[in-house]
Amino acid sequence: MDIRSLAYVVVETTDLERWHRFAADVLGMVVFERPEYPDHKFIRMDDFACRFIISKSSENRFKLAGWQLRDEQEYRQALLELTHQGVEFAPGCAREANLRQVDDFVTVQAPGGIELELCHTPMLDYQPLQSPAGVKEFITGQFGDMGLGHIAVATPDLPASYDFFVSVLGFELTDYMHFYFNQEDPEHPGQGLRFLHCNNPRHHSIALFESDQPADGNLVHLMVEVADMDELGLMMDRVRQHEINVVTPLGRHTNDQMVSTYVESPSGFAIEIGFGGLQCDWTRFTPTRSAKPSVWGHFWDT
Repeated sequence: MDIRSLAYVVVETTDLERWHRFAADVLGMVVFERPEYPDHKFIRMDDFACRFIISKSSENRFKLAGWQLRDEQEYRQALLELTHQGVEFAPGCAREANLRQVDDFVTVQAPGGIELELCHTPMLDYQPLQSPAGVKEFITGQFGDMGLGHIAVATPDLPASYDFFVSVLGFELTDYMHFYFNQEDPEHPGQGLRFLHCNNPRHHSIALFESDQPADGNLVHLMVEVADMDELGLMMDRVRQHEINVVTPLGRHTNDQMVSTYVESPSGFAIEIGFGGLQCDWTRFTPTRSAKPSVWGHFWDT
């Protein structure tokens, strides 16, 4: 299966206007409405017509991520592969596809309670980013081909989730880590974290984190990338100005070399804002095992 990138995310919120202010004033993305979908906000960050779909709901949670296949032919082949492997999927209707600004999509339930969608041919409007906060660009590749960023999701069954994303969806391993949070119990098994890439240069488009207490929507965090340190610093200033909760302070990761900070979104999950993420040549890459998550910073206990 030839999944190319993280195309979009669907998020639920009890407060659409709070998300509007956060996305526009803090992240510097373009927020817009569509009269045919009155209970939604739509967010642009690059050539794609829509990257974030924010839906009014009775709860705050990350709902799912949409993954882009190369084209309609690859999409049809992917559905045949799912059928051959006995994986159930639910076709999307035309109205829902229009809401996502894609030609077609299906919804799939992956092991560990992870909901996702597979889609093809998203709409590109090629409009220049007119960021209300003055952000020059978000790093998403040429015409957005590296995807909007990456996500890290929690799963109570890491082996099953990993096998599904690799054997069924065609992701490949980039890096593996194992954490031992309980230092007082030497027999505690710890928790694994697998970083996976799809068919674009981004170091990883999804990370699978072993946890028996997954967050709403299973999301640990979502990452968006800016162009340089100044852009990140200006965004950190806006985080302070708008009194956004900082989940994890500035640091540099070991495996993807990203310099980043994590802040709390209006739906409660963390958004990693970073720059300088590693881009890989997969024809020459060998999967790694990393001993620690960060070179410096990223104090997770703050």
